[in-house]
Amino acid sequence: MLRALVCSNSELSFLMEAHDGLSGAIAKRAGFKGLWASGLSIATSLGYRDANEASWSQFVDVVERIVDSTELPVLVDGDGGFGNFNNARLLARKLRQRGAAGVALEDSCFPKMNSFVGERHPLADVNEFSGRLRAVKDTVGKDLVLVARVEALIAGFGMDEALLRAHAYAAAGADAILIHSRKSTADEVLSFVSAWQDRLPVVIVPTKYYRTPVSAYRDAGISTVIWANHSMRAAITAMRHVCGRVSAEECTEAIEPHIATLDEVFDLLKYDELARAEARYLRLP
Repeated sequence: MLRALVCSNSELSFLMEAHDGLSGAIAKRAGFKGLWASGLSIATSLGYRDANEASWSQFVDVVERIVDSTELPVLVDGDGGFGNFNNARLLARKLRQRGAAGVALEDSCFPKMNSFVGERHPLADVNEFSGRLRAVKDTVGKDLVLVARVEALIAGFGMDEALLRAHAYAAAGADAILIHSRKSTADEVLSFVSAWQDRLPVVIVPTKYYRTPVSAYRDAGISTVIWANHSMRAAITAMRHVCGRVSAEECTEAIEPHIATLDEVFDLLKYDELARAEARYLRLP
């Protein structure tokens, strides 16, 4: 299912961020057909910075919960693979075992720093990163969709460098190219797509250029849009508001109409299925 969503230029698809089983279940209920297991959002939910502070094993455990809670195809933000080619193929093998449908690897150096923090991040050597991609492809074959994330634009290295890297990663076996940008408009992303001749599907993450209408991405032939961190950011705002009011008012009466009821929680996590199973297996009247 993920390959049908991402590896096609015929129809624009959307992946919604999930950082735990609950956010994944909410995204599924909203109608999304696939999920993005965000490195930033998962690290944040664990109380870590998006700088490879969370271990790959912690990360994989969270991905398993997202997969189990939704049964939707999950594209995993694998950062740079948590090290060299050997670390990357180990990560890919474990993600496959836990039910992930794909992994996106970025051409950053280990340990990485979130792309929006600081300027002019160092990039991995093209040949070395291509080796990481080949190692992953040799390990998981077609079992995982492999997305190569090009950081050249967001790191300030320019269009020629971005295209050079994209072509090298396509030759190394990537199934799609994710081109990243920190600009407030989509101009450089759309310029990349226009100049991209290999025609592997292109994936984008419009976190900063959110004002661009989706029609521009359809017209450009972009494959997939990732809404990369919005559930996590929404949760921060909601929890900050509720905690602040409860602390100040020492009472929850005023906030009860504005938060999910327990019945909504039970419905979202399918407590009714558990009740039916209990009646079946425990022979309850």
